[in-house]
Amino acid sequence: MRAFALLLALAACAGGAPAAERSGTAVVARVVDGDTVDVVIAGVEERVRLLGVDTPETNVEAGPPECFGMEATAYTRGRLPTGTAVRLARDLVGRDDYGRLLAYVYRADDGSLVNEELARLGFARPLWIEPNGMLHDRIVDAARTAEREGLGLWEACRG
Repeated sequence: MRAFALLLALAACAGGAPAAERSGTAVVARVVDGDTVDVVIAGVEERVRLLGVDTPETNVEAGPPECFGMEATAYTRGRLPTGTAVRLARDLVGRDDYGRLLAYVYRADDGSLVNEELARLGFARPLWIEPNGMLHDRIVDAARTAEREGLGLWEACRG
């Protein structure tokens, strides 16, 4: 029954459907790092990779976290604490090669797009893997502003 409920919840998020049919609601279970969160959808936990952004890595096998990785993770934890209701909006490709859901993550309480916030405040660089690109211009513009203003990683990670 649980698997069936998840299939129903994700059916609205299936690739190829109109954008309005590719979104669904979830609750944050935990933040893995700056651009990856675990959520619960219809009682099933799923790992979600935020589309359009790439934050510095914190889980590096052979060394310390990348420059500004800890700050990016802390920001995401602050914006998406455990229990936060979110709306996931999918693009054309629904999962990556690691099986993670790919989504734009909106906070349900205020409608803010966390992916864009990460770019606008300098916690992430834009990252696009075709054919996904629904919010490309919006996120790239946000990152350009952060870079121009020397925010976050754009200042801290020079050189």
